[in-house]
Amino acid sequence: MTIKLSELNTIEKQYFLQHSIAPRPICFASTVDKDGRVNLSPFSFFNLFSANPPILIFSASRRVRDNTIKHTLENVLEVPEVVINIVTYDMVQQMSLSSCEFPKGVNEFIKSGFTEEASSIVKPPMVKESPIKMECKVIEVKPLGTEAGAGNLIICEVLCMHIDDALLDANKKIDQRNIHHVSRLGGDWYSVVNEHSIFQVAKPNTQLGIGIDTLPEAIRKSSILTGNDLGLLGNVHEYPVIDPAYDDTELRQIVQYFSINPEEMEKELHRLAKRLLSEGKVSEAWQVLLASN
Repeated sequence: MTIKLSELNTIEKQYFLQHSIAPRPICFASTVDKDGRVNLSPFSFFNLFSANPPILIFSASRRVRDNTIKHTLENVLEVPEVVINIVTYDMVQQMSLSSCEFPKGVNEFIKSGFTEEASSIVKPPMVKESPIKMECKVIEVKPLGTEAGAGNLIICEVLCMHIDDALLDANKKIDQRNIHHVSRLGGDWYSVVNEHSIFQVAKPNTQLGIGIDTLPEAIRKSSILTGNDLGLLGNVHEYPVIDPAYDDTELRQIVQYFSINPEEMEKELHRLAKRLLSEGKVSEAWQVLLASN
């Protein structure tokens, strides 16, 4: 299916975009108006855009239904400060409740059962139940249009962070597995980040990978190895060579039993390499694949 967004109405555009661009982190924004009245509201058009200066941006879009603007946007235009509270799985139902369109002046902290905690720098309060709170000043509000569904980018500089000690490891670093971030998908769907849903991918640094294009054709066009497998093989910094000291019982058995049928031997070697790659044993997988050349 190919979709031209110019041919869709706003609700249809929103549907396809929000289901496709996901998961999205949630900005749980607490703000105050010029009279000091507190507002608390979640936004999933949100992310980190700079570390120096430390810049976060979230968008308070105009309502699709009637083209009105949200109280959060009104507040930051009056008092350019916000606390961005990180949403975790333990908070998700209360967070959802706070997104109800309560009348102006209704305190969503009270409605959703969250606890106000005084900030150290800015006027809006923090959500005590959130394990990570970021006090921010709003440095710019950039409207993206005046039609229903148009975003208003609220560009924030982080002044101070508060991090629950329970999230830290022995070295005072955040253990990603401890946070249990919640993110927004399309419709009523959310996702949670926990030890069952996260994995690590080695990040390339100044040493360049050899690239998939340098792999032998038989490996690149393998019916066994996936794109992820090829990515692991192509991310080594030097083209591997056969290590005479490498010894593996299963490798020896494959070579022995399938030596008279090179095509089947290659498939078996690729299957073994794939299993090794799934275990993070890239060097060993390379030794297996080199045996077929």
